[in-house]
Amino acid sequence: MFKTIKNDLPASIVVFFVALPLCLGIALASGAPLFSGLIAGIIGGIVVGALSGSNIGVSGPAAGLAAIVLTAIGTLGGFENFLLAVVLGGIIQLVFGFLKAGIIGYYFPSSVIKGMLTGIGIIIILKQIPHFFGYDADPEGDFAFFQVDGENTFSEILKTANYISLGSSMIGIIGLAILLFWDKVLSKKGKIFQIIQGPLVAVILGIIFFILTQGNETLAIKASHLVSVPVPENTASFLNQFSFPNFSAITNPDVWITAFTIALVASLETLLCVEATDKIDPHKNVTPTNRELLAQGTGNIISGLIGGLPITQVIVRSSANIQSGGRSKMSAIIHGFLLLISVILIPKLLNKIPLSVLAAILLVVGYKLAKPSLFKQMYASGWKQFVPFVVTILGIVFMDLLKGIGLGLAVGIIIILIKSYQNSHFLHIEDISNGIHKIKMTLAEEVTFINKGAILKELDSLPVNTYLELDVRKTHYLDNDIIEILEDFAYKAKERNINIKLYSERGVVENPESFIEFFKLSPKTAS
Repeated sequence: MFKTIKNDLPASIVVFFVALPLCLGIALASGAPLFSGLIAGIIGGIVVGALSGSNIGVSGPAAGLAAIVLTAIGTLGGFENFLLAVVLGGIIQLVFGFLKAGIIGYYFPSSVIKGMLTGIGIIIILKQIPHFFGYDADPEGDFAFFQVDGENTFSEILKTANYISLGSSMIGIIGLAILLFWDKVLSKKGKIFQIIQGPLVAVILGIIFFILTQGNETLAIKASHLVSVPVPENTASFLNQFSFPNFSAITNPDVWITAFTIALVASLETLLCVEATDKIDPHKNVTPTNRELLAQGTGNIISGLIGGLPITQVIVRSSANIQSGGRSKMSAIIHGFLLLISVILIPKLLNKIPLSVLAAILLVVGYKLAKPSLFKQMYASGWKQFVPFVVTILGIVFMDLLKGIGLGLAVGIIIILIKSYQNSHFLHIEDISNGIHKIKMTLAEEVTFINKGAILKELDSLPVNTYLELDVRKTHYLDNDIIEILEDFAYKAKERNINIKLYSERGVVENPESFIEFFKLSPKTAS
């Protein structure tokens, strides 16, 4: 891990600045104490980062769980009861890991994963526009279309025009210009500009701008437009920020329902993120998914025990890590320590960072996830790739992450079923003479109940006096449903004077008496 520290340290600083407002914003959107979001970010970085097998994945509180957390705190009768559900959810995730449920992550189509990445990129851009111009009514990390402040994604952007803060907008624009100049020009001029990343420079300038403009009626940035880390007065008040689960509520069935919901949703989001980050990883590392579930479960147990929100691997932080050159898990671990050290030692300094500068950093992250060239690439791949891609994006933008993925997956499955229906067999009309139609039907390698309709339609459309050559020599699996269709067809064929010549690995048979007897149904193979 330490061999790539020159890459991981600068990347960890960028991830830290991305994670900080998201930890606080997600806690706010969840109706939980702000410090609970920071705890989840710290545990996600240090504990999950150390246990995970991912080189570039970064974990922390997830926006996708905010609505679940908000509802659960109310229905369970308090934050301490909810923390018990987080602990139990972590234990359930450990069970998922031991049962090797991580394999589920490999069954999401590439088009859906690319749609997820692009959709999240678009959401980041849309959600950060108000913060960039100094309108911070909706907390950072609220990625749902219908927001906690009563607006939706687009109405919030339109409303921003009435609440533009000149100071926030100015330093946001300056920060964005620095990021683009650093990325496109300076990073190619020397190694020093790769070690000192643009986001660090933008944040430092943001703090300086805030200090210098205090008291200026036009450019001063209000406290509501700055990072808001809890500032303890002493050690005792710092320790009082930690909360602990109420284990006496363990017999409450609602706690167990919430725990299972957290475990299921957190595991799905993590597996999706693992698949996505592995896809955009330039070094093409493959993350062991079962180990990831074990790491996430351990992280959630510890987070719940000390007052933190549920944890998942998060695409925003992970993609920022990749884009900043992170190479090993050290970048995730260091970012966790940076969160821990900063909230203990320099919370007042962190509270001088304008949210508009952090919005500028996230705008760049979002653009790199949703580059226009990807739309062109997916369109060129054909409709079977492009349609699930677009549906996933629209679902994520207008609903939320899991619903968008679900829609994209549903469309992907429908397309697979359509293609399977179309590719069940191949017809070749060899000869039409003397009133006899000679037709050869070759079945595909695998023919299942999905193909019933297509095959039944073809057989029923055969004219009277047809000579049918049915070739199953390349068919490795033939479903019972198909064999029964052939059995029924053999009876009708005699009435319509259709002769059947069956080619299989066992030999050639003219007008078999029984297809069921021929294939024996067990094993269900054509050979």
